[in-house]
This record gives sequence, structure tokens and C-alpha cells, in this order.
Amino acid sequence: MDLILWRHAQAHEALPGFDDASRALTHKGEGQAARVAKWLDRQLPESTRVLVSPARRAEQTAKALGRKYKLRDELVPGSSAEELLALIKWSPDTGAPHKGAVLLVGHQPVLGELAARLLGAPESVCDIRKGAVWWLRSRVRDGAPHVNLVAVVSPDLI
Repeated sequence: MDLILWRHAQAHEALPGFDDASRALTHKGEGQAARVAKWLDRQLPESTRVLVSPARRAEQTAKALGRKYKLRDELVPGSSAEELLALIKWSPDTGAPHKGAVLLVGHQPVLGELAARLLGAPESVCDIRKGAVWWLRSRVRDGAPHVNLVAVVSPDLI
């Protein structure tokens, strides 16, 4: 299974009295989302499941891809790596439940925590930058799941 983690692109700062979930992308963020979406669209299998945080900035990021997606509350800011593992039905003992690809569009720090957990690294080392994609691939070798980091793509390099 391929697990692609896409952090939302740059968004406006939260204003006092406004809901964090309503923050929109900046003009720069819109450009970041468009560039990364163009790259992703060339790489992702057609059958990729796209699951998106209901926060406005994450949904705007996902819309740039132009594919069908589902909003999932498990991806809201403040969610846990355990919640994301349960969402994609990933077991620490058996690994990914199926073949194919899943794209999660969400937030830091949980996306970085998820990447770190799957890669066996300390949670603080996986800081996914705004608009960036981390592509992980799970394989079973000798009866045990193994996860490799296949690609890291920053919107600044596209």
C-alpha cells in the first residue's frame, strides 16, 4: 500500500474570534497547492482514495487535485496518529490492510507523527512543511511489515 501524506498549503493566520477551521489559503498557498496537485496527478494511481480534513484550508488544497475526495473528521487539527491509523485500518502488527494508494490531506503535527511512527523514527523528526507531500510505501517482507519513504516533495522545488 502507498500512503501519501499531503499537508495543506499556506493559509492565512487565525484571526481573533474566528474559527481555525475556516482559515483559507493565501495566494501563495493556492499556488503551492496547484503545483503539488499537478505533480501528484501525474504520479497517483486513478484508484487512489483521497481523504481530507474538513478544515477549509485542507479542502482547498485537495480541490486543486481535481479528484473526488471524502471529508473525514479524523483528520481535523488536533487528531492523533492512532486515529489516522484506525481511519486507514493500518495495524502495527500486520501493516497496511490492502494494496493501492491512500492520500491523506491534513495538518501538522499529526501527519509528521504518523510518518515518524510508520518509519520507526522519533515523532519530532518528521516535520512536514506546508504544501509538502511525503510518500510512504508498505511492503510485507519475511512476514513483517516494512515501510519505506519513497519521496518527499516540497512545493518550492516544483
